[in-house]
Amino acid sequence: MNRRYFLAGTATTALAGCAGAFGTTKRSRLDLTVQNDRADQITVRITVSDEEGTMYEDASDRIDSGVARAFEVIAGTEGRHEVTVSGEDWRGQLAWHADTCALFDGTVRVTPESVEVASECIEQR
Repeated sequence: MNRRYFLAGTATTALAGCAGAFGTTKRSRLDLTVQNDRADQITVRITVSDEEGTMYEDASDRIDSGVARAFEVIAGTEGRHEVTVSGEDWRGQLAWHADTCALFDGTVRVTPESVEVASECIEQR
């Protein structure tokens, strides 16, 4: 429960810090947190693309056990956008419509048994 409050506080801080620039650029933004709850370090690949095939992010990173890593991706303003976070033996996916959501918040939690995803639109258009 405390973890959820921490994430909500982080999203609010990030939103307040960029409200001026965000209002003028009309882009959509993804705030993504990847949490590694496995016993070993994991390597993650993060891709963000739209339905037209435009790639906004294609990156890899290593995340130590018990660590959460935050990522920010600026994306297009129209259509469906998909996020895939994957590792050697797991995958988590999220999606949002940039037409109606200016700021999308997603969390992917990797545990020994499963991959849990949660998301919400923080700022509607």
